[in-house]
Amino acid sequence: MLTQEQEHLIAATAPVVAEHLDAITQRFYPLLFQRYPQVKPLFNQAHQADGGQPRALAAAVLAYVQLRHDREKVRATLATVVGKHVSLDIRPEHYPLVGECLMAAIGEVLGDAVTPEVAAAWQGVYEELAGLLIELEEYRYREFEQCPGGWRGPREFRIAAVRQESAVIRSFVLEPVDAGPVADHVPGQYIGVRLTLDGEPVYRHYSLSALPNGQSYRISVKREPKGRASRHLHDVMGVGDTLALLPPAGDLTLAEGDEPLLLASGGVGQTPLLPMAHQALAKGRQVVYLHAALDAEHHAFRDEVAALAAEHPERLHAISIHESGSAADHSGRIDRDLLASYLPKGGRCYFVGPQGFMTAVDRALAELGVPDERRHYEHFGPSQPLGAA
Repeated sequence: MLTQEQEHLIAATAPVVAEHLDAITQRFYPLLFQRYPQVKPLFNQAHQADGGQPRALAAAVLAYVQLRHDREKVRATLATVVGKHVSLDIRPEHYPLVGECLMAAIGEVLGDAVTPEVAAAWQGVYEELAGLLIELEEYRYREFEQCPGGWRGPREFRIAAVRQESAVIRSFVLEPVDAGPVADHVPGQYIGVRLTLDGEPVYRHYSLSALPNGQSYRISVKREPKGRASRHLHDVMGVGDTLALLPPAGDLTLAEGDEPLLLASGGVGQTPLLPMAHQALAKGRQVVYLHAALDAEHHAFRDEVAALAAEHPERLHAISIHESGSAADHSGRIDRDLLASYLPKGGRCYFVGPQGFMTAVDRALAELGVPDERRHYEHFGPSQPLGAA
């Protein structure tokens, strides 16, 4: 626990740290990878290159400093971080490495402003945050391990089936090598995947695109031209190959209730929303399912959605939008007018896709009067405010 004097120092220096936080996080990661290269595989280097990961870290640090005296709010704010850490197998021994490099980055960026007393106060804040994360993550690890079909740490799975869903999206059905049961996940969640590429581990998160069945998981992966992991999955791996999975996580799950739903997706953003549609329809809810794709070749899961619509003709309204071609219900992109024509009265809205897509949908829904608490979305990379570059 920080002393009263240290609390005053944190309050006095927080604006300065906040002002330079981008520079601090930009310096932190090179220090961490240089001193402790063994942790580098835990970080998606594409998100390092585009600045997404440093921005996410800066936002998390600021949020914690602002909310740290409200335990309930800070726990809720850290839920996304905890989920991603659990699906990466982050362990208590990682935290001292991060703390050392974060404090070193603060010292380098702020220079003489970081007196020994200031350094000790911020070290105390970091240890406080690390201790809370370790506690929350251990609870998640233990909870998942103890549920039927659960486990702790990486578990080996074998590719049991592969299906090409579109020109760029491929599904992989994964069954455990040990032939044991598989823990349920909540529709909308993602799972941690560990591949071995060129002799080193590579970690990624992929949405679980099918309902839980106790026997297998399904991930559906878009082949990114520069995506190291996605290219390996598409170009190299096939039936019989193995990879390791970590516990499912993610907070984009259906809220309890019976209000109608609007599920809007762009491209591979459909993967978490498809099982949510299955779940909602099984519970008797009305669903408007909007999906936008480049064209017919890039439109994944058309047959699955059509079968779902045939099974629930009174409750599922599926609409397709293509930027080109004539094989969809609409041409162009999802915009305010299109959303206005399909938005169910009093509905709750979920939307996932590229950053620009989610920004446009969020803005349009706000203009149409959908309140914040009924608009839900999830980033496939590090979280950032909608509208951010």
